[in-house]
Amino acid sequence: MDDREKEVVVGRFGLDTGGEERTQREIAKELGISRSYVSRIEKRALMKLYHEFYKAKR
Repeated sequence: MDDREKEVVVGRFGLDTGGEERTQREIAKELGISRSYVSRIEKRALMKLYHEFYKAKR
């Protein structure tokens, strides 16, 4: 995952704030990008995690 993907996933799932999840809109505002772009970044990052997890189980 690249830095932006990490930032989005960490923010969405509250991994940096003790469990307080942030919305795509909040993250978009922080990063200066659109909410839809945050959605695409999140989807891409989660797919990367899924594929790495699946590969590790084999």
